[in-house]
Amino acid sequence: MSSWRARNHPAYWAFLVHRISGIALALFLPLHFWALGQALGGAAQLDVFLAWTAQPLVKIAEWGLVLLLAAHLAGGLRVLALEFLPWRDWQKGLAAAAAALSIAIGLAFALAL
Repeated sequence: MSSWRARNHPAYWAFLVHRISGIALALFLPLHFWALGQALGGAAQLDVFLAWTAQPLVKIAEWGLVLLLAAHLAGGLRVLALEFLPWRDWQKGLAAAAAALSIAIGLAFALAL
């Protein structure tokens, strides 16, 4: 039972989101470099790729990428606060604040599309 309580703690979920978002971003990097490499093929090849990115599914994937970036940033800031600030009761809410910040950034990006 104690193992379940540890895994149901907000700090565990914040840890998990930070790690998963980091792995997902690392998996995205080769695709990002490939997309940047399209510019090396000339303007026509880059224009074809940029036209493909106008699809709705790609726009949704962009929103997911921004959400992953925001989650990873917020989680990293939480880890820095835990490492460098003295422990206080208010730090228990850092996981919720990190999640709220990530969702707010993701929604702001989605609404700007």
